[in-house]
Amino acid sequence: MAAVFPASQLKILPYNRVIRDLNGMTPDGFLEKVRSRFSVRDTNRPVPASPGSVHMYSGGKWRELVLAGTGRRGEAGPLDVTVLQEKLLGPLLGIDDPRTSGRIDFVGGLDSVQEMARRVDSGRWAVALSLFPVAIEDVMAYSDAGRIMPPKSTWFEPKLRSGLLIHTL
Repeated sequence: MAAVFPASQLKILPYNRVIRDLNGMTPDGFLEKVRSRFSVRDTNRPVPASPGSVHMYSGGKWRELVLAGTGRRGEAGPLDVTVLQEKLLGPLLGIDDPRTSGRIDFVGGLDSVQEMARRVDSGRWAVALSLFPVAIEDVMAYSDAGRIMPPKSTWFEPKLRSGLLIHTL
């Protein structure tokens, strides 16, 4: 299936993450390790206002993690999701391949932050990570550079309907 849209009419929404456990760490120990890798400050906003930060929910609180080394829009540089994987998900939480790990789930769309907070508050998930959406300029820059976007980095809505119908007489 294929669809064609003008770039000006395409909207990419955040594709956020929830993590099942803290890889054997206590919540305080995890937060201490996060603080050693990122600038962390409390916030009451669940959604980052711009690229270069990720909002983390745990223990009933939202915190902003300021990322260093993310690329500027439209340059095929490191995306927030890449920095998050390389500095937090892999080394701290042991999630080396987010495509295959059962300890991570992805929640996309407009209501994703409420769903993630609900999951963490239920006690079945340990931490939620809210990302700023990737820009269409980033997608085009990656394509122009012959690069592949990181896994689960874009969420598009509305989802196009597809299917196959067979009617036998």
